[in-house]
This record gives sequence, C-alpha cells and structure tokens, in this order.
Amino acid sequence: MTWRLEDDYARRFPDLGLDWTPQEAPAPRLVALIDSVAAELGLDAAWLREPSQVAVLAGAAVPPGAHPVAQAYAGHQFGQFAGLLGDGRAVLLGEVKDATGALRDVSLKGSGRTAFSRGGDGKAVLGPVLRELVVSEGMQALGIPTTRALAATETGEQVWRQGMERGAVLARVAASHLRVGTFELVARQGDPTRLRALADYAIERHQPAARGADNPYLALLRSVVAAQAALLADWMAVGFIHGVMNTDNMTISGETIDYGPCAFVEAFDENAVFSSIDTGGRYRFGQQPGIAVWNLSRLAETLLPLIAEDPAAAVGDATAAVEGFIPAFAEELLARHRHKLGLTDAREGDQALVDDFLRVLKVGAVDHTLGWRALSAVLVGDPRGAEILGGATGFDEWRARWVERLGAFDPVDVAVRLDAANPVHVPRNHLVEEAIAAANADELEPLQALLEAVRSPFGPWDEGDRFAEPGPEAFTRSYVTYCGT
Repeated sequence: MTWRLEDDYARRFPDLGLDWTPQEAPAPRLVALIDSVAAELGLDAAWLREPSQVAVLAGAAVPPGAHPVAQAYAGHQFGQFAGLLGDGRAVLLGEVKDATGALRDVSLKGSGRTAFSRGGDGKAVLGPVLRELVVSEGMQALGIPTTRALAATETGEQVWRQGMERGAVLARVAASHLRVGTFELVARQGDPTRLRALADYAIERHQPAARGADNPYLALLRSVVAAQAALLADWMAVGFIHGVMNTDNMTISGETIDYGPCAFVEAFDENAVFSSIDTGGRYRFGQQPGIAVWNLSRLAETLLPLIAEDPAAAVGDATAAVEGFIPAFAEELLARHRHKLGLTDAREGDQALVDDFLRVLKVGAVDHTLGWRALSAVLVGDPRGAEILGGATGFDEWRARWVERLGAFDPVDVAVRLDAANPVHVPRNHLVEEAIAAANADELEPLQALLEAVRSPFGPWDEGDRFAEPGPEAFTRSYVTYCGT
C-alpha cells in the first residue's frame, strides 16, 4: 500500500507555494481516523493505523515521492486587504485520485511553522482539530459540501494557547484549496498569463463545463456564484455560523472550509455571533449571504481582464454575474424551507409562510434545530411538539395556515417527509466542547458517541436523547469560539 500522491498543483504553480517539510512531531498518537474518507481515497484504514502512517498523518514523516508545499494566497480579512497570507500552519502533501478519478488534496493543518506563519508557531491544538473533525462529519451527513477530516493525530508536544495544550494535526481532504484569496494574490501580481493559467486550472478541476462556454471565465464566475449560493442556503437552513468568512476562507469548489470559530445557532437569532474576533458582528448568522456577495465581488474583480478586453464590458458582465447570487440564493433557500415544511410544490405565499415561522422561532427563543423538527411531532400528536412550539407566540395561527397550505394529507406521510428534511442531531456547541474536554483527559468515548450521533442527523429522535437537546442557557449565553486551527 502506498499513498500514490501526485503534485499537480505544485508542479503547475511553483510560484504559488514554497517547498516545505512539516516539522517533526516527537510522539505521534492517532486520536481519530475517518475510515470512510480513507476508503474514498483508496487507502486501507488498517494500514493508516500503523505507526509508520500515523507518523505521516502527524507530519513526522513524508511519504516517498511526496512534494509537500506551503501554499501562497492573499485575502481580505474583516473587509480589509491583508496582503500575502498563505499556509501559516499547514502544508499540502499532494493530491490523491479518489474512487471517481477526481483529484483530492491532502493537507496537514498544525504541522509547524512555514514561511507564511507571520510570527505564529504554526501549530494546532487538540480541541480545534477535533472541532473541525466533528463538525465536518456532521456537515457531510447533512449533505452540505465540505472539506473532510481524514484523521486527527496528537503530536506529543505541548503548545501554548489559553494555557499549555496538547499539540495536534488535522489531516484534511478537499476538492482543492483554491480560494478567492488565491485569485486575489495572482491578480495583484499583474501577470495576465498566470491569471489565465490559474483560471484554466480552476475550470479543469471544478467547472469543466465552463470550458465549452462562449466566455469560459465568465462561466467560471457564474459557476462559483451558483455553488456559493447553494452552499449559503445549506448553512442558513441548518443554522450554521462559519464565523470567519474572509476571502481566503471561500473556496472555488463550493466546499465549506476552515471551521475554526464555527458554531450552530440554538435559540433562533439572525444576529448570533460566537467568534471571539468578530467583535463587530460582521460575520453574524443573518449577514452571511451578504458577505458571500462581498467576497464574490472580490473574485469578480480578479477575473475582469479575462472576461472582456473592454473594461466597461467586463465590469458589466461580472457585476451581473455576482448580482445573480441574490435571486439564486433566495430560490435555493426557499426550496430548502419548502422541503422542511413538507411542501411538495411551489406556490405564491410560501416565502411569507417561512418568514412567519422563523418569526415564531425568534420571538419564542425556540431552538432552531428542534423548532423545525418539532413540526412532525405536532402533526402526529407527539407531546414534544407542543412542548417545543405550543407556547410560542403566534404558533397556533401559523399552524392553521400551514395545515391549510398542506391541503389534504396523511399526517404520518407528511411527518415522514418532515423527519427526512429536519435534522435532530447537529454538532451542538456544548457537546463538541464536552467531547474535546474528555479527549484532553484521554477519554475518547464521548467523541465517538458524538460522531455516531452527527452521522445520523435525521434520527431517530428517541426519548431522552441528549444529543438532540440544546445546551444549557448559561453555557450558550457565554459561549465563545476561537480560530484555533
């Protein structure tokens, strides 16, 4: 068994990365391996658990023939251009062809300082590594495009964060690590040939249909806009807050990436913010679609020289493409909300029905996940429906409108549809923190139990299911997330 790593990106774009060897980890120890991801890459899970391969996953050894690089990219952070950023604590080991023949990046996060570390130590600690592993597994189970965790490995080091914490490395798999920030860096270098090469690579790897378009680069932009509109609709439908939507954290592939300060909304609130560094609420829950438009505008700016020779024509075409996000996102989100309401067709007035239900959740401070899930309980007379929604202001009137909109229906049949659309298990903030605390005490059972729950997001919803319950109010009120990976 071998890794069969390719170095396609490193060979094509040597100016967008530096050859870099991960720092040696003194005592690698495997904490978690995602067997399904290994299988997708054609790697044997038992082989990956061997000490020689655990060393690779921790950055203590480099597979034969690998060409690891620290990738370069730029980006806007909190609305300000931050210049050259790059992989400050990660290396790209290379690409592996998955079962479909597609290239998948394999990278190590937390593998030590690079030339892009900007004074940082290049390390990650166990808590944030496990948060990304758990949340990305939950997102995958929910059907939301995401990078995947292959493994979480302790390094045997102690790393200073809030105090001394356990060093760890996340082996991450992605469709690619092309970011809006990658295009920002190349565009600012002022070489149209390199910009065209990067855009061609993005088309080849992610949007091959664009190659046959009359204007391939405008088609690329439109495709990224569409992918991000669908992704943001997914996030909003499940109550996911990314926390740090800088342009270097928006992928060209349309995958969710970089889970550092992420969280899930509990009591429904468009203004929910958990990230310690988002003091102004720029990336609050309800603002995420607007930030996506802002980020896509930055991508569009980089592609202008490729879209048209005439600057005015290029701006007009790119502006129209980015503005297409707004109706596309609205349509995508309404489709998801119709599904979550058990509706099987589209009618005028559906958006108002959705908006009014969200208002019920907000006014009643109802848990976002259980509020939606309780709809099936309401229909079949499960008392949990009344417990969760019955006392919410305006719910009874809204329920009458909803039932009328459903028309003639079998409550059990509709309840089945609802339960297939509304998760009961998401990676709840307090459960993630519990699993992290236990892992730091060498107890991995809570982590495994949480992974089992989030891999079955749609149930069953058993009586006394602690993985379905929101966190204690005091915990949620004071909960803060950090950019740990």
